[in-house]
Amino acid sequence: MGRKPNKPGAIPRFRPRKQKSGVVHYYYDLGGKPRKELPLGSNYALAIKKWAELEGTREAQDVAVITFRHVSDAYRKEVIIHKAPRTQLDNAKELTKLLEYFDDPPAPLDAIQPVTVRKYMTWRTKSGKGMVRANREKALLSHIWNFARDKGYTALPNPCAGIKGFKETGRDIYIEDDQFEAMRAVAHWSLQDAMDLAYLIGQRPADVLSLTEQDVRDGAIHIRQGKTRTKLRIAVEGELAQLLERLKRRKDGRKVRSNSLIIGERGKPVSVRRMSEIWAAARAAVGADVDGIHFRDLRAKAATDKADSSGDIRKAQHQLGHTTVSMTEHYTRKRRGHKSTPTR
Repeated sequence: MGRKPNKPGAIPRFRPRKQKSGVVHYYYDLGGKPRKELPLGSNYALAIKKWAELEGTREAQDVAVITFRHVSDAYRKEVIIHKAPRTQLDNAKELTKLLEYFDDPPAPLDAIQPVTVRKYMTWRTKSGKGMVRANREKALLSHIWNFARDKGYTALPNPCAGIKGFKETGRDIYIEDDQFEAMRAVAHWSLQDAMDLAYLIGQRPADVLSLTEQDVRDGAIHIRQGKTRTKLRIAVEGELAQLLERLKRRKDGRKVRSNSLIIGERGKPVSVRRMSEIWAAARAAVGADVDGIHFRDLRAKAATDKADSSGDIRKAQHQLGHTTVSMTEHYTRKRRGHKSTPTR
């Protein structure tokens, strides 16, 4: 038999071994001379589960309870780190709320049932707000549960199945031409540049602000969308060609020369957060006529205007990088409404 542990709280015959790489591996002490150990892997939750199966006692099963935190920590290390930067930030916030509920006190993973998920949704929106965030958090919980099933943490069905989320109305703001011109008239030149580029190419704020001179080649702007990883090419012609020339001249004579297409006062790239602050300042300067509009709404304006002017929704679809025409139709028509003709 293995040696009895001499440290308070130590688990019998459960041996951690730190490797040179810094990763801790776990072993089951089989005892004997020479001593034999059975590898249990480097994942603590799964290792403790295997240990409990080897021990085969009620006391061992009590020690080997896998909690939601165990699984969420594994999901963070194995899955979240491979997602897009913005998605990582969103998941981190969502996971914080999930742990606030499911880790106080620590909840055994297998104790989470559909009714538990419903109680979470009620708790999350007790103030009458946060319905959209609750939906996103439930979606993340569902992903974590599927991950847990795949890794062997649990064999129970997904408790999120059948639990309805809250109804979302979606954003339906359309920036009218006069609102666009009013904002542009009072905006700092860096925001003017960003507004023009965002409108002409119809991409998300993060994708607009991340573009560099190297992305402009072979007569097109080459874009890889950060959210969906969709690749796009937008022809450099007309107003876009003129804008790129203006952005190039903007950098002439500067001590600091950045490769970014959109630069700030000091010649350096502008972050999404900083651009949002500049946008908010311009919106405050205009006043009530532009209340509620955001920089990200320029993407919808670009798609809507392109669909209306060309009469071909597929051109807007290609610009947005949507996978289906129906998605684009919903996205654009929700903003201005379907355009019809008089009865006579």
